[in-house]
Amino acid sequence: MASWVLSECGLKPFPKFHTQPKTGLSCTYKNKQVKIRFLRENCLFRSSRGRNWGIQVNAPIAFETSNDEDNAGNKVYGVWEEDEFDPGAAPPFKLSDVREAIPKHCFVKDAWRSMSYVVRDILVVFGLAATAAYFNNWFLWPIYWFAQGTMFWALFVLGHDCGHGSFSNNSKLNSVVGHLLHSSILVPYHGWRISHRTHHQNHGHVENDESWHPVPKRIFNLMDDTGKRFRFTLPFPLLAYPFYLWIRSPGKKGSHYDPNSDLFVPSERKDVITSTVCWTAMASLLVGLCFVVGPIPMLKLYGVPYWIFVMWLDFVTYLHHHGHEGKLPWYRGKEWTYLRGGLTTLDRDYGWINNIHHDIGTHVVHHLFPQIPHYHLIEATEAARPVLGKYYREVEKSGPIPFHLLGILIRSLKQDHYVSDTGDVVYYQADPKLSEILK
Repeated sequence: MASWVLSECGLKPFPKFHTQPKTGLSCTYKNKQVKIRFLRENCLFRSSRGRNWGIQVNAPIAFETSNDEDNAGNKVYGVWEEDEFDPGAAPPFKLSDVREAIPKHCFVKDAWRSMSYVVRDILVVFGLAATAAYFNNWFLWPIYWFAQGTMFWALFVLGHDCGHGSFSNNSKLNSVVGHLLHSSILVPYHGWRISHRTHHQNHGHVENDESWHPVPKRIFNLMDDTGKRFRFTLPFPLLAYPFYLWIRSPGKKGSHYDPNSDLFVPSERKDVITSTVCWTAMASLLVGLCFVVGPIPMLKLYGVPYWIFVMWLDFVTYLHHHGHEGKLPWYRGKEWTYLRGGLTTLDRDYGWINNIHHDIGTHVVHHLFPQIPHYHLIEATEAARPVLGKYYREVEKSGPIPFHLLGILIRSLKQDHYVSDTGDVVYYQADPKLSEILK
């Protein structure tokens, strides 16, 4: 799948406007006569003056220029307005259109620049720990826990780039740095990397997605009341990640630590063993430090920040795929494509924390092109937005601390419970009984 994504190329990005058609059958674009081919019935035209032509619709038009010599095979898509936008409809553009709109340098990986972020974050982590241990003040400990937990999350994001290969072009460097960063926060690097690859290759697919995918109604009905409460009542959903690593999600089997899990193919088992050994070494080191410095100091220095990191991971990951004011589609069967699945993701604004956690909230373009380094995601997103149109959900701006996202999370947990067992384009539904309980 990754190689297929990389190989996509071709069409020009969308112009902001097209000229007003004179006859409804042809018009002029860039001083050339063009023929209008209707993609669907009842198209709506918009001129550069904002005047509407024809019948109101929810689909764009495509142009084919009559100058075959200069424009053979090229289509230029116009901008349209919709009275009703169907987020589950197939988009009027291709993945190659989006890629073509993004500057080529956004795909370039700079290993030295990536390493500079690693050095920066590690220095901050050790600096925070040394400061907290030196002052050992109960007024400062909560500040330390939040700050250090956020930095653990930042380390995870850099390891996440290693897993995607967006850290550098050197696979060995990616693996070494990924193991150091992820093992330090008790994440099995290769086990996670492989399942996360599965998530990206199947994003938006009801059955095949791997991360915060919907629970089909038949599985939801099999869950007991305790299981439902843990899944949909705060703070439990924000503590799910370590358990997911061990036993995965409801309805799925396997473990990220077990090389024989059905998460992995036989050729990946050695990688999984390596990561599990690294994870075990880190866990053993932490246990040893508990005997050296004491369990309470280790709980304060490492234990609480670790759980803050877990909460960040679950919080951010969940909100990338849930909580939009309009329902997001999920797909099955022939309706699912890599592009349509990627367009169900959401960008989020985290205020001051955007820079700290390496702009991981800029997520739509990341899902479409995970090989783009994190430091190019904002530029790539701005370039892609004219192409994506309404398939890009605008970001609600945050204050310095993204408190507004807590309300979105709570609302989503009350409404997004399961999806239908049938249908190729489905949306989350709410269980009335559970919604009443969660009020």
